[in-house]
Amino acid sequence: MRPAIFVAGLACLTLAACASARKPDVAVPTAFEAPQPSATSMDVTALDRWWTQFNDPVLTALIEDALVRAPDSRSAAARLAEARATSSNALIAFLPQGNAAGSTRETHTTQTSGTVVSIPGFSTNGESTTASATLNVSWEVDLFGRIFAVAKAAKGDTNQAQASYEGARASLAANVADTYFLARGQAIQLEDAGETARIQRGLQQIASVRAERGLGSSSEADRVAGDLAQAEGNAAGLEAELKATRRTLLVLVGRGVDPLASIPTPASVGEIPPVPATVPGELLARRPDVRQAEAAVRSAAGRLTYARLAFFPTFTLTPGIGLSRTEQPGYESSTRNWSIGAGVTQPILSIPKLLQDLKAQNARTEQAVIAYEKAVQTAYGEADSALTRLDADRRRVALLADGAVRAQRAYEASRVRYAAGLDDLTSALGAEQSWRATRSALTSAQVQALRRAVQTYKALGGGWPATPAPTNQGAR
Repeated sequence: MRPAIFVAGLACLTLAACASARKPDVAVPTAFEAPQPSATSMDVTALDRWWTQFNDPVLTALIEDALVRAPDSRSAAARLAEARATSSNALIAFLPQGNAAGSTRETHTTQTSGTVVSIPGFSTNGESTTASATLNVSWEVDLFGRIFAVAKAAKGDTNQAQASYEGARASLAANVADTYFLARGQAIQLEDAGETARIQRGLQQIASVRAERGLGSSSEADRVAGDLAQAEGNAAGLEAELKATRRTLLVLVGRGVDPLASIPTPASVGEIPPVPATVPGELLARRPDVRQAEAAVRSAAGRLTYARLAFFPTFTLTPGIGLSRTEQPGYESSTRNWSIGAGVTQPILSIPKLLQDLKAQNARTEQAVIAYEKAVQTAYGEADSALTRLDADRRRVALLADGAVRAQRAYEASRVRYAAGLDDLTSALGAEQSWRATRSALTSAQVQALRRAVQTYKALGGGWPATPAPTNQGAR
């Protein structure tokens, strides 16, 4: 036995030196290359509930309702509860294990022939009762720290589940906000389509009056009528798209069977809210996907330590106690007993398998480290790109807003000139189409900027509280 234990111990020492978790390289730049927010930016703690920065009570109510009622949020909470229970079960295995057992038996014997025998401890006729109770325990005496390795892995698993839970809620909030702004953009487009149809009707009326007075041809009215039909058809399509988007929003919130009218989608856009002035290093603490990847490294490192400790002997204690009682005609007996045993198991022939298990776990740990490094790089890239695009969206909205004002003035002047007979229909239609195109581009840019702001908040790690979230049906 001693040579075998020596060989196993030597193998353990050798493996301890070659199988260990590598320290991840998670260095990030000190600042984003994207344009930094102004000094009036919100405080970074406001990222916890970033949706309130839009100052939209409807949006706030939708998101906070979704975090409680939505199936995605409740499913995430259930998965977290499962992970916590599973992790606790892994640690319970190192506590003393055992079961109590009891039995009772009553026997009725009637001798039908032969000689009746009745001596203490044995009778061929009569009633006898036997009862017993035992408690046997098995306990692994952890001399090498296996429980600490399992605890490290279990804590990493729980932290992964917690980060996954927060990530699911953050994604849900972002999806609700994105769909809400999409619906509002469609409502604006629908309203614009109705306004276009109204303008076309006005131009058609002017063209008809001019034709009656001999100031223009009847073909002008027909041309405007064709544009009017196109505008009305476009409005019908937009109305259907808006209804579909509102239904999608209701499903996201967990109110999929409610009427569409229960979710207001005003045909307007608000101001683009500020974003916090953050540094890349804060992503390591805020982004759920980064924290999940970091927890996966800790979990894998704990399992790697446990795989190394598998080469050491396992010591087990097996205490037990028992009671028994027997009653027969003219005889009764009660006994009690206790026992204690000890065992040791030392891997010998299973060492080649344990070596392969250790190599496999070492490779899995390296994969977790690489995934963590990638998660950090991905987080930095997404945040920097989102800030860059949001800055461009702000500038684009400002330019288009000025252009829309100028285009509207040009159309109003052209309309007045056409009504007075100082301009032709082509010029009036051209000015109107230019204004509507600029207006449509402005609306699209505003909605895109709002949706980009949602993406930026999410990329910066917004949408989850700094304190641990509860798990009661996804309630925040």
